[in-house]
Amino acid sequence: MQSFSWTGILGALALGYLLGSIPFGLLLTRLAGTTDIRAIGSGSIGATNVLRTGRKGLAAATLILDVLKGTAAVVLAAWLFGREGALIAGLGAFLGHLFPPWLGFKGGKGVATYIGILGGIAVIGASWIPPIAFAVIWLTLAALTRYSSLASLIACAATPVVLWAMGEPREAALFVVITVLVFIVHRGNIARLMNGSEGKINLRRAS
Repeated sequence: MQSFSWTGILGALALGYLLGSIPFGLLLTRLAGTTDIRAIGSGSIGATNVLRTGRKGLAAATLILDVLKGTAAVVLAAWLFGREGALIAGLGAFLGHLFPPWLGFKGGKGVATYIGILGGIAVIGASWIPPIAFAVIWLTLAALTRYSSLASLIACAATPVVLWAMGEPREAALFVVITVLVFIVHRGNIARLMNGSEGKINLRRAS
């Protein structure tokens, strides 16, 4: 394991950023010959917008791959750079998803990658309670309100609190930063939630 230094910081950040910047939603929909997802719905390259193409399978694949790239960034960086490097790589993966250089720095909204980073931290030795809590909160609120964005925002807001309560202050600090970014990129969704125009989850429209 390498000592944690500026070389380690930059290496972990670069590793995470490159993995996070892979635009799976766009790649999968292009391979499938569907509409450019950047021209529909929210314009995001994430799974929720892929679902608006009517292709549940593509949306599920996008979700899984966006989760896994966050997990992979954390796990690989932990092996190469140690626990501190893993946290930095997690931040890099999230930034890469939000701001991929290949797409003019206009990417997705990061919730799937957020979950992947949280899961990756559990894989390398942290508690599994925070990712489980995230899933329970999201599923409960999504079922009750049918607002994916609202469920995501509340689950993200709860995550640093749960991490802190589990005695993981460094991880909690990382997720405070990432959660702030989540709220910033969801500002349009927040405005629509407030004025009642936000779209609801409707799986019946997808075939």
